[in-house]
Amino acid sequence: MNNLGAIIFILTIFLFSCFLSWYTFQGIKALISSWESGRPRLMVMASYWIIFGGITLWIVLTFFKISREGEISTDSQKVLNVFLTVTVTQITIILFLFGEDIFRALATGVSYLRGGVESGESHLPDRRKFVSQLAFAVALVPFVGFVYGIVKGKYNFRVIRKTIYFKELPEAFDGFTITQVSDIHAGSFRDYEAVQRGIDLAINQASDLFVFTGDLVNYKAEEIEPMLDQFAKIKAPYGQFSILGNHDYGDYTSWPSKEAKEENFEKLKQQHARLGYKLLLDEHVILEKGGQHITLLGVENWGVGFHAKGDLEKALSGTKAADFKILLSHDPSHWDEQVKNNPNNIHLTLSGHTHGMQFGIETPIIRWSPAQYRYPNWAGLAQQAGKFLYVNRGFGFHAFSGRVGIWPEITVLELKKG
Repeated sequence: MNNLGAIIFILTIFLFSCFLSWYTFQGIKALISSWESGRPRLMVMASYWIIFGGITLWIVLTFFKISREGEISTDSQKVLNVFLTVTVTQITIILFLFGEDIFRALATGVSYLRGGVESGESHLPDRRKFVSQLAFAVALVPFVGFVYGIVKGKYNFRVIRKTIYFKELPEAFDGFTITQVSDIHAGSFRDYEAVQRGIDLAINQASDLFVFTGDLVNYKAEEIEPMLDQFAKIKAPYGQFSILGNHDYGDYTSWPSKEAKEENFEKLKQQHARLGYKLLLDEHVILEKGGQHITLLGVENWGVGFHAKGDLEKALSGTKAADFKILLSHDPSHWDEQVKNNPNNIHLTLSGHTHGMQFGIETPIIRWSPAQYRYPNWAGLAQQAGKFLYVNRGFGFHAFSGRVGIWPEITVLELKKG
């Protein structure tokens, strides 16, 4: 981000935060309007602006630091946590206040048309205290949700199982299982015991094949070193395979030289080997069972708006149209742009990248995340004309150090013939 762009972005954050704080303050005033003594009201109002003024300044300075350094440090993550928690809580309050403001404006308009508003009278009815009480009560839900997501939710690992049926699946692979992990983002972790719980879940699935679909680190290859031994314990009879994600290239931090960046990239590839993962770089391998085989392909990162380095045709080179193929590709936009309509049929694509934005709602009735406005397939299973895509919600987290409603995931896919 250039200097002008950074200034505009930071100014926007500042003005946005000030607006949210001002609007929320209207609800505070309504809550304390009936207090008889003026001094407590003054103390509450002064305390509010001191607290939120300090938070806003802290947030702005942090965004300025991020724009200069290019990395989101642990301290910066804490500020982002506060920013998101406060912002979502304030927006929830404002939705109620804004709804009331619309009602107040309509009531004033009707009264004016009826001749009930005369010169010198207030044009708007006073805010009703119970609306502000309701707004703050409801806002406790996202506030508590974000606090839980920051403290516990980011380690709330869960196993999601899916069975997928394919007519073309070789009979020997009927019932073949794959454990998928994606987006470890090792540099974000601090609680290695909590991470071990997720690793144990992956190990306990005892799948035939293990795959990792990119973003091992946030910025630098060294970030995975404290957990190398932990993740290296994940083994599968048919091997452990991996690909690169957009964060693995070192593009989101500053380097003293081009050579330093290249050295980091080579080290990152070595880290995959130390983990016991076979890193697939626009290539494929043959997995054999019972005299039959399936083809596993892996490409470098390819994504709309991100690093588009992967070469699918290179990975497909030497394969046959009749082969049953599974593709590892980090960004699900690759499936939409190049994979699902490829004449060389790819039966199943495994991706990650989106994290489900680490925030959303997933219930049998409602399924929503901000990620859906960027990615048509942002989590779970999708299919078109017999071709399947599975998007893992991610093992780790980045930027926002938490998860709310979109929990970290270990995926287990069972392939069935039918």
